[in-house]
Amino acid sequence: MSHKPHAIVMLRRNFMHIARNPTSVFNAVLMPIIIMLMFVYMFGDAFDVGVDYIDYATPGLMLLAVCYGLGSTATAVNSDMTKGIINRFKVMDISRGAVLTSHVVASVLTNVIAIAALIGVAFLLGFSPAASLLDWLGVVGLVVVLGFATGWLTVALGLFAKSPETAGLASVPLVMLPFFSSAIVPAETMGPGLREFAEYQPFTPIIETMRGLLAGAPDTGDAVTAVAWCAGIALVGYLWASSTFTKRA
Repeated sequence: MSHKPHAIVMLRRNFMHIARNPTSVFNAVLMPIIIMLMFVYMFGDAFDVGVDYIDYATPGLMLLAVCYGLGSTATAVNSDMTKGIINRFKVMDISRGAVLTSHVVASVLTNVIAIAALIGVAFLLGFSPAASLLDWLGVVGLVVVLGFATGWLTVALGLFAKSPETAGLASVPLVMLPFFSSAIVPAETMGPGLREFAEYQPFTPIIETMRGLLAGAPDTGDAVTAVAWCAGIALVGYLWASSTFTKRA
């Protein structure tokens, strides 16, 4: 059997596991919406960002939605490694690459669903983007590229961890990193030290690219930096995951 049918079978298996795990569905889809409601209704008036806060915050919350689903991916990958499932797949002659790729693809598709739900709620709250069709296609493309990059990094973290519990904890820095970016407030409003960190960490140019696309005024510099970060993260994650999987499988 070729790699492609193997990957499809593994992808179907991963989605069945996600559907049977209410916690992963909550974290991936509902938690970002709850955070949006909290920031817009509770804190939105406290932030002076020059535009309606829902328009400012939505791009950052989209990135946050990507990160919130990563813990379940890391846990699932580690469970496959530590509970003997991989050994069964080896006996069945299932492609090793299909096992990892299916986790990444499932993570990307989950991200797309979560962000679609988040944007739907944002429109109900008054979100009014000026993006053209081409800008929206750019947003979708960036979401997929970001999901692909973080997916591979999360798979690597899941393989590296010693247990499912530690695998879930390993993704926490990725979940927290958007809060130290321009997702919630502009980086220039932060104090010294934190401002520089927010400006030069990988998530800020990604958020600013999404923000520019949704405003109908994308910045080429931010876009190039965002894609470069995503490519770098994906490459590191892929090489790390492949190396660790080869050693442990």
